[in-house]
Amino acid sequence: MPIRECKGVCASSVRYTVDGEGRVHDVSFSGGCHGNLQAVARLSEGREAREIVSILEGVTCGHKGTSCPDQFAQALKAEC
Repeated sequence: MPIRECKGVCASSVRYTVDGEGRVHDVSFSGGCHGNLQAVARLSEGREAREIVSILEGVTCGHKGTSCPDQFAQALKAEC
């Protein structure tokens, strides 16, 4: 199960698995806004990694150029 460090956001890392069909499972974040990141994890469950990337990539948080969902998308993008 990959653990990817998050940069420039409140979450310190994201953990997930991608199965042989490219579907994402078992997403969990360390740190960050617990309720929001639980929602991201639940909405991501069983979806194709490429679909998640297309939805979450580019989401920003406040004045930051990134967000926890964007960091998750960047981690998945490296896997696709």
